Amino acid sequence: MPQLFGTDGIRGKANHYPMTPEVALKAGRSLVKTLSSKKKAKNVLIGKDTRLSGDMLECAIAAGICSAGADAHICGVLPTPGIAYLTASESMDAGVVISASHNPYADNGIKIFNSSGFKLSMEMEAAIDRMIQDADPDMFMSYKDAIGTVRPRPMLENQYAEFLIQTLSGARPLSGFHVVLDCSNGATYRVAPQVFESLGARVSTICAAPDGKNINQGCGSQDTAKLKEMVTAQGADIGLAFDGDGDRLIAVDETGRNATGDQILAICAKYLKEGGRLPNNRVVSTVMSNVGFHKAMAELGIELIITDVGDRYVLEQMKALGSVIGGEDSGHMIFLERHTSGDGILTGLRLIQVMLETGKSLSQLSSVMAVYPQVLMNVKINEKQDIYQIPEIKGVISDIEQKLGQQGRVLVRYSGTQPLCRVMVEGPDAEQTHKYCAEIVDVIQAKIGVGE
Repeated sequence: MPQLFGTDGIRGKANHYPMTPEVALKAGRSLVKTLSSKKKAKNVLIGKDTRLSGDMLECAIAAGICSAGADAHICGVLPTPGIAYLTASESMDAGVVISASHNPYADNGIKIFNSSGFKLSMEMEAAIDRMIQDADPDMFMSYKDAIGTVRPRPMLENQYAEFLIQTLSGARPLSGFHVVLDCSNGATYRVAPQVFESLGARVSTICAAPDGKNINQGCGSQDTAKLKEMVTAQGADIGLAFDGDGDRLIAVDETGRNATGDQILAICAKYLKEGGRLPNNRVVSTVMSNVGFHKAMAELGIELIITDVGDRYVLEQMKALGSVIGGEDSGHMIFLERHTSGDGILTGLRLIQVMLETGKSLSQLSSVMAVYPQVLMNVKINEKQDIYQIPEIKGVISDIEQKLGQQGRVLVRYSGTQPLCRVMVEGPDAEQTHKYCAEIVDVIQAKIGVGE
């Protein structure tokens, strides 16, 4: 059977296999059983974003955890990085997040953190996967007084907020600073305003009224149009757009322009290097990073390590090579000295700290790198065939690469979380780059695409 875990947990349409209550219950049982192979697992923390299906899956996972003999600690709506932080700080055996990140509300997902707040290893995910798909459903059940209980823990949100507040020193260090927050109607809608207001900032908030169906809908890190309008209309210093589960950030400068993940990473890396706080003079990013980011790191004399797409791979290299900062152009930023996970709110605080300490606006800081025109298009597919074994697709990619030469690049890959083939083209001219990307998409659509 196909593996349930992708690059970021189990994903799918809510109430459709594998994102069903039945699978969620088995996932809870299998998680406890896997953890108990080393010691008796007693406590698992569960959090979720604001999707309509969150309650259904939360109840099912909690039931599975209790059925296997551990206690399920329910903290309700909280960003993914909040669960990662609290799992470690509260000495939990594991943490579970119910979220499909930046995807539409009809999707949902399950991702798991270990007791240290890092994502589970792929080996542990594979073990849980096998148990969910192969094992007798009654195999891991506990009986009588060994059955676990559900423990509501809503106050844990305040502990996560306090952790974030303590990352900046001084009394109300953001006094006089105006920030606009776009919470994407997702998991940051309470805690983000709380953090920035506690630090003394003047806070304006949009898209902070979740109704179960409006998460990521025309807002957040995937669509900053509303945020740009609000920042310029109010003359704010910065706008911060989170995704649905709060582990991504895209910023908007005072002129209404986006600061991408690559730009934020470049700004923070330059700041750390100039302050003598960039160990090993090294930054980790992915194959999706912009050509301009590569050039900026070279000009700054910073070694750039490139990984496959996914914060999991970025984090692995950071830990292996002793890097304290890494991230993705999509807005996942990891500050390993502070946190085990990408955290949109923490990233916003670090970015503002650079602005305050350098006395520069975000538009000034963003000039650290030139962003080459980049076009991203998706093709819906049913089956992930080897692209380079299809002559027509291989041919059009090769043709575009030859036309771009050293002035751009092509990246074609499958999404790790959705049935999509993603096509990215970078080049020196926006119109031409769009044309090249469309040419590749047309061929992929004709050979392996489905529907619109």
